[in-house]
Amino acid sequence: MAYEDYTIRPMTLEDYDKVYNLWMGIHGFGIRSVDDSYEGVERFLKRNPSCSVVALHGEEIVGSILAGHDGRTACLYHVCVREDFRKKGIGKAMVTACMRALQEEHVSKISLVAFQNNIIGNEFWNAEGWTKRTDVNKYEFILNEDNITRFNA
Repeated sequence: MAYEDYTIRPMTLEDYDKVYNLWMGIHGFGIRSVDDSYEGVERFLKRNPSCSVVALHGEEIVGSILAGHDGRTACLYHVCVREDFRKKGIGKAMVTACMRALQEEHVSKISLVAFQNNIIGNEFWNAEGWTKRTDVNKYEFILNEDNITRFNA
């Protein structure tokens, strides 16, 4: 999809270095060493080859979303637009592209995590009609040998 001065297209593994540099250039952005490594993103894109997107301004990646699903519910990860390209509709266009790709795969629901201190992100999702859930707790368990051993003790 081409817009005013940017293009949205599916993300490929060849985009990794540029996407990683984008992540590192965004104030307050957090990544996980295993999941967001080259190998982690490679696994993710192999499992979800058509759902993730990048936004390009010329050859420069100025936005990205990792999107994937389990066949039932999708999740958007690392929704980001370079700070000097915000407020141009890029984020909304990327989310829409992900929605269309997920719809093609017959997925009917999307979730995402926005950290409480991500004021800009939370304002965006609220303004766009996403529902903030207060009826569930989110739990996480890091899979490594120490944690599994401790859990099984």
